[in-house]
Amino acid sequence: MGAGRPGDGDGDGGAAQEPGFEAGVSGARRSDTVSAVVRQWRAVHPGLDTGPMEIIGRINRCAALLQQAEDAPLRRAGLSRPEFDLLGALRRTGHELTPGELARETFSSGAAVTKRLKQLTERGLVERRGDTRDRRVAHLRLTDAGRDLVDGILPAQLAYETAVLSGLDGPEQGELSALLGELLAQLEGRLGALRA
Repeated sequence: MGAGRPGDGDGDGGAAQEPGFEAGVSGARRSDTVSAVVRQWRAVHPGLDTGPMEIIGRINRCAALLQQAEDAPLRRAGLSRPEFDLLGALRRTGHELTPGELARETFSSGAAVTKRLKQLTERGLVERRGDTRDRRVAHLRLTDAGRDLVDGILPAQLAYETAVLSGLDGPEQGELSALLGELLAQLEGRLGALRA
């Protein structure tokens, strides 16, 4: 039938499952949009190994759907996810950061960080301090209002994310987290070296 997912056996007697079809607890099978895409590609190019597409396609699709959900608690607070990431970086590191450091912490471009910081500063959530030795350098920290906002939103945001992931049980979430962590570490090392 073509390349299956890593770990799928060729099977016999129909034991192997189509990519994207998982046996649920009740025995029901469910599909996703990527499995349909893979089937279409296999019909056009039956000899291609679609394994990478089945992983990366699903990661990209999950990311797009999560972004479309817009993080309800953040939206209610008038924040975008990238803005919250900046505030969160300042809160969790516990010290002042420069715009460049914030860009690295949040995987954002310098221009995007500058724009978001301007908005957050105007809202009174972030304040900047000039460097005494170099006027071109700014040091940023949360205001009391910014710290209170992050601390107030975080529990609700985590509860929201827990609900989003509720279709997976604890062990499944742990396994997925470990696999994604391994992939991320490899990509950060490999792609980071390519960018350097």
